[in-house]
Amino acid sequence: MAEEKATPRRAARLRAPWFHVRRARGRRAPSRLFWTRLRQRALQFTAGGQWTDQLYPDVRHNLRWFWFDGIFASASDAVVVAYLSLFVLALGGTRAQIGLLSALSSLSAALLLLPGAAIVERRGRCKQMVLLGGGGASRVALLLLALVPLAFAGPAAVYVVIALAVVRSAFANLSLPAWTSLTADVVPLSWRGRYFSSRNVAMGVMGMVATFLAGQLITAAGAPVGYQLALGLAFVIGLAATFSFARIAEPPTSALPPARERGTRQPLLKDLRTNPTFLAFCGAALVWNMSLNVAAPFFSVYMVENLKTSARVVGALSVVNGLAALPGQRLFGMLADRWGPRRVQLATGLLIPLLPLAWALTRSPWHIVPINLASGFLWAGYELASFNFLLTLIPEDRRPRYSALYHIVVMGALAAGAALGGVIAQRWGTIAVFIVSGIGRLAGALLFARFVRNPSNPCEG
Repeated sequence: MAEEKATPRRAARLRAPWFHVRRARGRRAPSRLFWTRLRQRALQFTAGGQWTDQLYPDVRHNLRWFWFDGIFASASDAVVVAYLSLFVLALGGTRAQIGLLSALSSLSAALLLLPGAAIVERRGRCKQMVLLGGGGASRVALLLLALVPLAFAGPAAVYVVIALAVVRSAFANLSLPAWTSLTADVVPLSWRGRYFSSRNVAMGVMGMVATFLAGQLITAAGAPVGYQLALGLAFVIGLAATFSFARIAEPPTSALPPARERGTRQPLLKDLRTNPTFLAFCGAALVWNMSLNVAAPFFSVYMVENLKTSARVVGALSVVNGLAALPGQRLFGMLADRWGPRRVQLATGLLIPLLPLAWALTRSPWHIVPINLASGFLWAGYELASFNFLLTLIPEDRRPRYSALYHIVVMGALAAGAALGGVIAQRWGTIAVFIVSGIGRLAGALLFARFVRNPSNPCEG
């Protein structure tokens, strides 16, 4: 009987450790599995997607840090783009000075693109140039922008801000060809579409979040202190982008042969005479971008001065624009493959001129919501199609120089448009700026429709 009584007690003792271990495993094992899977998905997502598992670890390492560089740089730049004009306005700047700021920034880009490309061709390796230019000097200028009101006041502060903004833009554009060259080495050719699609969506979301939070900060702190804090925040986020870019291991690249061996200088001049479609494309882009920048610096100014909008609402409306761009990128990406980029650019280009004309009819900040929804959606398709169509027009062996020439035309047009917009805004007001911009954009779209043909189907159009 003693053994019969002891057996259940012994059995209970034997069962107890196993039972508790099973319960502990039931609690811990799913938790560990969840965090392991979450970490794996995060690593895949930041590298570009699940497809990156088939790549070498050093390639995934570069893709991941390039992804982080993109989202931090996008957040920093979004704050500057949304609020720099308002910062100048808060310091006592005029509409003409805001136009001058945009014009000089674009002009500096036009002047420094070719020197930047020449340095790339001479040096071969590009990471150091990017870190010193766009990741270094450009972001130091951003910090100095935030500190200007501490040392200057009145008109002097306005002109110092303009000078520092131009310096920031100059160093960023000087290193742009080096950044482009390194991008081609870091991102595998066969996966660029998927990678940049994932990266662009993340950049768009981060840009919207940063713009919205900066608007809240500016409204809470007031002007100009709020703008100083927002620019300081943009500087800190930019440092995170610089750190991320510094972690990229620059792939070994073969040195470019001398220019005289490549024979690119003389053929470029010949090709410009024998490539009328590319010249027509540049001509239409000249009219389009000049008309675009007639109004671009003044949208935020109009919201603050005419519609009495706070910086918080400006940030919220920028988020609306960014949200509308996300489905636009997906839809127009598929349409560009089905219709061709020319038709997508033409369709969106004929609708975009209506947007600045709609701004002239607004009487409340909330009237801008449907305009920004349409703007984000249409511009997503236009920019995607325009870039893809440009690549179909230029010879592959001369793509860097042709691209530099096109961007010089664009930057020069932006500079002229900003200067013209500043004069119009000062004399006739912001509404006149919107009307001129809409008419000019329509003229550029019609020039594109009439003279720019698809090289694979010259009869199209």
